[in-house]
Amino acid sequence: MSLLDATAHDAAERAARQAEVVRALAAVLPPHALLWTAEETTPYECDGLTAYRQRPLAVALPETEDQVQAVLRACHALQVPVVARGAGTGLSGGAMPHPLGVTLSLAKFNRIVRIDPLAQTAVVQAGVRNLAISEAAAAYGLYYAPDPSSQIACTIGGNVAENSGGVHCLKYGLTLHNVLKVRGFLADGEPITFGGDALDAPGLDLLPLVVGSEGMLAVVLEVTVRLLPRPQLARCIMASFADVRSAGEAVAAVIAAGIIPAGLEMMDKPMTAAVEDFVHAGYDLDAAAILLCESDGTPEEVAEEIERMSAVLRAAGATRIAVSRDEAERLRFWSGRKNAFPASGRISPDYMCMDSTIPRKRLADILQAIASMEQRYGLRCVNVFHAGDGNLHPLILFDANDPDQLARAERFGADILETSVAMGGTITGEHGVGVEKLNSMCVQFSPEERAQMIAVKHAFDPDGRLNPGKVIPTQHRCAEYGRMLVRGGQIPHPELPRF
Repeated sequence: MSLLDATAHDAAERAARQAEVVRALAAVLPPHALLWTAEETTPYECDGLTAYRQRPLAVALPETEDQVQAVLRACHALQVPVVARGAGTGLSGGAMPHPLGVTLSLAKFNRIVRIDPLAQTAVVQAGVRNLAISEAAAAYGLYYAPDPSSQIACTIGGNVAENSGGVHCLKYGLTLHNVLKVRGFLADGEPITFGGDALDAPGLDLLPLVVGSEGMLAVVLEVTVRLLPRPQLARCIMASFADVRSAGEAVAAVIAAGIIPAGLEMMDKPMTAAVEDFVHAGYDLDAAAILLCESDGTPEEVAEEIERMSAVLRAAGATRIAVSRDEAERLRFWSGRKNAFPASGRISPDYMCMDSTIPRKRLADILQAIASMEQRYGLRCVNVFHAGDGNLHPLILFDANDPDQLARAERFGADILETSVAMGGTITGEHGVGVEKLNSMCVQFSPEERAQMIAVKHAFDPDGRLNPGKVIPTQHRCAEYGRMLVRGGQIPHPELPRF
């Protein structure tokens, strides 16, 4: 069979499969809740990692739990893969569709079911925006602590999938530490609940399994989150440093002093220049790096902690220290950090946001390593870190219209991740593995460890229908990546398995 004939055969096979899937879903969904034409499904072909794209056979937009269950049962009967999707703000390709599968959008599950101010909890559907929880809880003097930079748009279901953090996760924890219960369906439509309404749930504690599982174990429909009393006061220090090593050592010094700031973030000079031009936050453009250190609590607690942190930062070599005078200035300091990603989009056609974690004491080392990589790969990189917990977000700037630049960006990103592992860290902090880090999983985890991950996946989804081809690489893929490293060849692109 010629290549042309094979392509035509594949197209005909896809069209026949699509017709079969659309018929099955049309029987359980109203017409407006089912998309299947190329024009309708193209907006769903990727998430925030735009370098990799696929169009699904169909997109389901159910409005009720019964409809979600019916969709899952129909796909299970047809042996069709299902990829759950929230707002599509993920940065690792975790919501990229399967080419012979169904994308299950939970966008219409956007209701806050109830807020219990006495128990300090909220029950919300998976499609509720992160920030909307705090907005609804504000009437009770409460808020939801995890605050990813995309919180204005990202959904709680996506946060559960990726175990998202944010600038205040150092003090208040990641999504896992702020969730009590998750309810949803398994791949075949069987209802399942993880956790409970009390502080401890009966039986095995499976909640940590589903939080951060990237849509591989279950489809999340409803989440019970913890709420916290809003602090009486919050103030932020902006500290400037003449070199990145001093800034990195200052982060370690703050923690070593027994201080746990509400937030402790770091940006290098190229990043501060990008965000200052975008939001005019008042950043020191002469500094090689700046730290944002926040304290919250009672006025007395904040005053004492600000004084202690300022002393530590000066001793560590800070060349300039500014403390927010009021709430407006505090929010302005943070506005630059919160807008780091869109600011980067203004200075480059495309960027690849990496996400790894290293020991805090190695912050300066990784920055110096990244600077060397910029020369090696001929690409710029701007850096913003959740410095307090060692979570890195280097943004590699490139032009995706140039295949060579894309290939170099991929190698650059893989180098950052593997260097992070060599420094005692991990390949991901809060963005997940998705398709972006499949190769790096081969570096960090042994075949035996990956086999255990596959066994957990199999226990919940024996047929591998939920988000297949993501997160856990096959032995074949790791062998291929190993050969590439030996040859110095091109990194294999993500390829989803066919069913």
